[in-house]
Amino acid sequence: MFTSSPSLKMEAIGCLFSRRSLSAFPILPPRSRRRPFQSPSLVPLMMSSSPSSAQEAYKGPRPRRDLVGDWVSNNNGLVRSLPIYVGGLSLLVVLLNRAFSGIALVTDASSSQSRADILTLSLSVTNLLTGLVWLSIRPKYVSPVIPCGVECMRINSDIADLAIHELRWVWESLSSTTCCRSLVVIYGGNCFLQIGIAAESQNETGVAMVVDVHKLLQGSLCRSAIGSGKQSYLANLSLYPGRSELPFLPSNTQSVILQPLGDRGIAIVGGDIIRGFTNLDQSFSFDFEAFSLLV
Repeated sequence: MFTSSPSLKMEAIGCLFSRRSLSAFPILPPRSRRRPFQSPSLVPLMMSSSPSSAQEAYKGPRPRRDLVGDWVSNNNGLVRSLPIYVGGLSLLVVLLNRAFSGIALVTDASSSQSRADILTLSLSVTNLLTGLVWLSIRPKYVSPVIPCGVECMRINSDIADLAIHELRWVWESLSSTTCCRSLVVIYGGNCFLQIGIAAESQNETGVAMVVDVHKLLQGSLCRSAIGSGKQSYLANLSLYPGRSELPFLPSNTQSVILQPLGDRGIAIVGGDIIRGFTNLDQSFSFDFEAFSLLV
């Protein structure tokens, strides 16, 4: 039930899930107002303004292009093998210089030419080894996985309709703009929302596992996040021993965000790709004061 005035409720609804940046969510354009009638004589004058004149009128800062960085990214294979070409060419030049300059092939430490050739050979071998190392190191591309589980949508019927509407809006926003595939909201010792892909129950086939709220809040992951009051991001969930505290998530969940809701609850967001949540995705904040007003 609501315990505040209608104006306070509407303000709470608007700030329930606030983001520091709204670019990650689709924003509907404002309704266009009806333009006043314009004289036909003014239409050619308005159409005569070209984009070039608009660009000349713009005095603000312009983005700079990194030409070297763009070229390197577009020619990645060539850049990686470039030290091999340089080292091989250097070795060839040293051998040709020894063959056609009349200098004895035996190295003489007293000769300045021999010392220069030794130094050149060392640099050439270094370039060859550097090229081989660069070719052997390849970036590992991480692809999203298909969560192993069942579809789930459990919403606590004891909360208000407006709170249910806001929670569903948050889920639709996160699932459509980020790699979020599971969302669980715990507040006041109750599970208010479990939606998305969940682990299958061991007792019933095709039924999602129920969240054990008491056991979850007693775990080290939730206690640490709620105690610090700061968001906790597990970029690669398989590397954390505490992953066993989240059995209700799909077994192959790749990343998790733990967002504390004050000192009374926590929101758990599961993703389908390692390091899939960007800094912008992690910047969302849950206004637990507004949520407490809604529920």
